[in-house]
Amino acid sequence: MKDVVVVIGAGSIGQAIARRVSAGNPVLLADLRRENADLAAAVLSDAGFDVSTGIVDISSRASVRALAEAATRIGSVTGVIHAAGVSPSQASPATILKVDLYGTAVVLEEFGNVIATGGSGVVIASMSGHRLPALTTDQDKALATTPADELLDLPMLAAERTVDPLAAYQISKRGNALRVKAEAVRWGKRGARINTISPGIVITPLAKDELNGPRGEGYRRMIALPPAGRAGTPDEIANLAATLMGPEGAFITGSDFLIDGGVTASYWYGELAPRTPDPYA
Repeated sequence: MKDVVVVIGAGSIGQAIARRVSAGNPVLLADLRRENADLAAAVLSDAGFDVSTGIVDISSRASVRALAEAATRIGSVTGVIHAAGVSPSQASPATILKVDLYGTAVVLEEFGNVIATGGSGVVIASMSGHRLPALTTDQDKALATTPADELLDLPMLAAERTVDPLAAYQISKRGNALRVKAEAVRWGKRGARINTISPGIVITPLAKDELNGPRGEGYRRMIALPPAGRAGTPDEIANLAATLMGPEGAFITGSDFLIDGGVTASYWYGELAPRTPDPYA
């Protein structure tokens, strides 16, 4: 039986990781928009990869389950790259919570049911999750372990508390890292591993939306002022993902890896320290 790598989200980061970890294995690449999946698949196919495509709405359990079932018809699911989501400039707080928080929880649950022994996965979160003050122990546990279909009913996620898209995005990405930590226990019982990567500003179409959106000035400061003094590239995220998903990462699971050129360090201790209170504080 063939080993299959599933890529959820046809953007630049998902493609870059797929190129690093999928050689010799079939790739199932899924996106909300068929045209995005087909375009990415054509690029990978031209580079010699065996790619099929699907449509998935990660905010729908039925859609995610159908994708998992399609993957198992191709072969044993040994790799999962979850890189789908929306940004604060692209969606309302409710949509961000439904896609980025709930959708990721559903992906982890459904693919945690089919991941093969020896398999591994990465979830692309964000440095934004590191910009929240510490949550309470109970809040951490709720985000990590509440069944996905009950997640959006948590009082801490009530509409009156998440009126700002950035606040919704930050709590979603913090929730992704916490969720992966808890799911690593369940995935481990199948002999598989799962980790989170929290990138900083990486030049992708999503990042360009932010650079040209209402928070563009802040994004430009986050590129210019931190230690690295530049944005990242999808290939730099893929380098880390390849380590985590490959044999070199065999002892790593349930962990979150911040890769942001020092933006978070500068936010807490340097020139990017907030001038006003955090919107979620």
